[in-house]
Amino acid sequence: MNDYTEEINRRRTFAIISHPDAGKTTLTEKFLLYGGAINLAGSVKGKATARHAVSDWMEIEKERGISVTSSVLQFEYGGYCINILDTPGHQDFSEDTYRTLMAADSAVMVIDASKGVEAQTRKLFKVCVMRKIPIFTFINKLDRDANDTFDLLDDIEKELGIATCPLNWPIGSGKEFKGVYDRENKCVISYSDTEKGTKEGTATEIMLENQADLRQAIGDNAVDRLLEEMDLLDGAGAEFDLDAVRAGNLTPVCFGSALTNFGVEIFLKHFLKMTTTPLPRRSDIGLIEPGENQFSAFVFKIQANMNRAHRDRIAFMRICSGRFDAQMEVRHVQGGRVMRLSQPQQIMADDRKILSEAYAGDIIGVFDPGIFSIGDTLCMPKEKFQYEGIPTFAPEHFARVRQMDTMKRKQFVKGIEQIAQEGAIQIFQEFNTGLEEIIVGVVGVLQFDVLKYRLENEYNVEIRLENLPYEHIRWIENKDEVDIGRLSGTSDMKKVKDMKGNPLLLFVNSWSIGMTLDRNKGLVLTEFSRN
Repeated sequence: MNDYTEEINRRRTFAIISHPDAGKTTLTEKFLLYGGAINLAGSVKGKATARHAVSDWMEIEKERGISVTSSVLQFEYGGYCINILDTPGHQDFSEDTYRTLMAADSAVMVIDASKGVEAQTRKLFKVCVMRKIPIFTFINKLDRDANDTFDLLDDIEKELGIATCPLNWPIGSGKEFKGVYDRENKCVISYSDTEKGTKEGTATEIMLENQADLRQAIGDNAVDRLLEEMDLLDGAGAEFDLDAVRAGNLTPVCFGSALTNFGVEIFLKHFLKMTTTPLPRRSDIGLIEPGENQFSAFVFKIQANMNRAHRDRIAFMRICSGRFDAQMEVRHVQGGRVMRLSQPQQIMADDRKILSEAYAGDIIGVFDPGIFSIGDTLCMPKEKFQYEGIPTFAPEHFARVRQMDTMKRKQFVKGIEQIAQEGAIQIFQEFNTGLEEIIVGVVGVLQFDVLKYRLENEYNVEIRLENLPYEHIRWIENKDEVDIGRLSGTSDMKKVKDMKGNPLLLFVNSWSIGMTLDRNKGLVLTEFSRN
């Protein structure tokens, strides 16, 4: 075993997923507060404290109070080194979330106690199931009136098809929220004021058997109801099984209020006890073990202009095995070159810290001069394996993009290409032309707003978007066997190519795809490409 195994075993890397507005970014802030990474927690809406959440760093995120890009945050707590991947909740940015889940070993699912499982949670959960990663549930916003607790658990089991095991239980909700009951230690935990959640609370524990003190603290009705609900739960609830949790078949559930800090630290402690050390990753030469192999990593995200003053591009990579040293040379497999990674850094939203070393499980950012793509593998110079690719999802909305000022052509092309390399948008051009006309494809229409905003604010370019009627896109898998120029399609079909010159077909109607396949024997079309 290597001397870095101990460091790797301290790492815990997880993504936070939820429907928009379930309180995911607020929960992330509170983890940082308890880990000592920040001294005062902000809120996404910023009303109570007039501070923005640390993990929302883009101007558009601060203005709209939503997360539109994943952020990476690292902090120490209880001897663990924790890497949090905070993801956008809005479905229009789900592709960024899918890619981020590829870099995580487990996921924390945040659910609004007054709404239960929502549409986006279902979608993201399916990705977790596909990857078989453990899911831990935090039912949030108990400081507001909530749905019946049994109904919330039933909702998770029915909608997501996963068994639940509550580790604690809420006592009331809204103005009647008194705290949580810890099932393992058989005690009620209540909190002192946390100054609207900006500082840690002091927990008070009262054992369940200490009935007199308990009734005085939370009232007779709350105690009677708690005893009744515990009898029901002990009789009908799933038993806790760590193997089932790690296999992704059982989700441990905690309750609380991220806004007021009720239950946040309890959840963090439970989560760290149950989650795993960094997991092995699949490659074209088999599984790569974190502690037994030398340095390797893959790129899962690229972000331009994190520092507008320097117009830089950062490639985020998940270290999958071994130890990274800033002085070492590594092989960029897809680029076919051995190189030293430039300015390796740990990034706390838009704050940076230059790193000299990092370990399997860590997420690092490196300066990208335009050579990295999402899904690229980095490893030791003598190695040449590749990690599994990250799927590129088919866009569902298309628009023609033109710049308003023809004198700003250079900035326009540079801006749109850089934003496309991040994976937020996909850009295409007419099959037989250059970049005179650019067609942009996005998974969700809100991405068009972000594109317009970023081109204006980061590249000083105004654009006009003209929506196109296409709804379906297909990659031509056997492009080397097909004469694209002679393809016989339908009247609503358009031939385009992507930035790598790959031919694609756009269709208005789904039935046109079948007709085009019928008219061109041997043509093979696919719904997504893999980087």
